[in-house]
Amino acid sequence: MRVAPVGPGMYEAVHAHPDGGSTVARYARTAARYGFEGVVVRAREATPDFGRLREALPVDVVDAVEVVASDPQHASGAVGNYRPKHELVLVRGGTPALNRFAVEQDRVDVLTRPLADEGDVNHVLVRAAREHGVRIEFDFGPVLRRDGGARVRHLQALAKLRRLVAKYDAPYVVSATPTSHLELRAPRELRAVAAEVGFDPEWIDEGLAEWGHLAVRNRERRSESFIAPGVKRGPYEEDA
Repeated sequence: MRVAPVGPGMYEAVHAHPDGGSTVARYARTAARYGFEGVVVRAREATPDFGRLREALPVDVVDAVEVVASDPQHASGAVGNYRPKHELVLVRGGTPALNRFAVEQDRVDVLTRPLADEGDVNHVLVRAAREHGVRIEFDFGPVLRRDGGARVRHLQALAKLRRLVAKYDAPYVVSATPTSHLELRAPRELRAVAAEVGFDPEWIDEGLAEWGHLAVRNRERRSESFIAPGVKRGPYEEDA
């Protein structure tokens, strides 16, 4: 089984105002009380001042963008535009075509909501995600906010996705996809829900922590010292 690297604590990926009902500051303060180390702002219309927020808030704030497109062609243009500007680039799935597009792109960090709408994930997509380093999101939002048959079906879909991700050792993240600070759930609550379909607590914790690992990696890559993975610019002494 893939072992998560030592690094940041657990993060949650949120929809902040105006994309959601709460400000980044409200999310951050609530997340801190729940034991999160940071929040990932999956922005569409939101344009927070990340530098100021990081200085003022009790948790890390990650600059992310979530591409929501009708088809792969439109998604591709958006990814190319956003990649240089944001720490994380996410692509919302939900159709076979968008799910496949996202997992085959080295420029994409996370495929979000792959099981929404008409979405499904099979072994081909999971293997592609592993090959290209694209994290697949386990979205527990529908489990937390729906009931009856819809809740049961989403739990079953998550269980199937977990089996595939575990079999092919693919990277993943976990989220409750909150659109308000009132929808934030502490890690212990997510563990309890996930246990209903056999998820280990460590699986959930690693998926929440993976957001932070991605942020650290991409911040390093955006720094002036980065050349390639494992290679950095540094000071060199000239021969006398």
